Amino acid sequence: MTAATPEFRIDHAMIRVLDLDKSLDFYTRVLGMKVLRKSDYPGGRFTNAFVGYHEDRDAHPALELTHNWDQEEPYERGNAWGHIALKVADIYAAAARLKSHGVEFTKEPSPMKHGTRVIAFIKDPDGYPIELIGAQ
Repeated sequence: MTAATPEFRIDHAMIRVLDLDKSLDFYTRVLGMKVLRKSDYPGGRFTNAFVGYHEDRDAHPALELTHNWDQEEPYERGNAWGHIALKVADIYAAAARLKSHGVEFTKEPSPMKHGTRVIAFIKDPDGYPIELIGAQ
């Protein structure tokens, strides 16, 4: 990289959540992430919680969950939103574990259309799609 083309990396992605406790439970207990930081902003009436798999935020990306205190209705996700993707070592074992937690699947593990990787899709408590990608 040169000064004209600086080195970039993904730091985090942010989604707005209706029930922060429910979302934190899902991302930590069900998906195995850790709460990396949680901060209240009373002046702005919101809370930010960063979750991820690695404590070293300088080397690994995270997911920012933003809870706006006055939001009472579920958010509209819009048609430009895609999904969050998580790589898993054994997608079938991961699917079985997620099902035992009552996680909703929108696509069961199966080969990707026009590809060879095995993928699945689940929903988080707010309905955000999460793609699971088998490492095999």
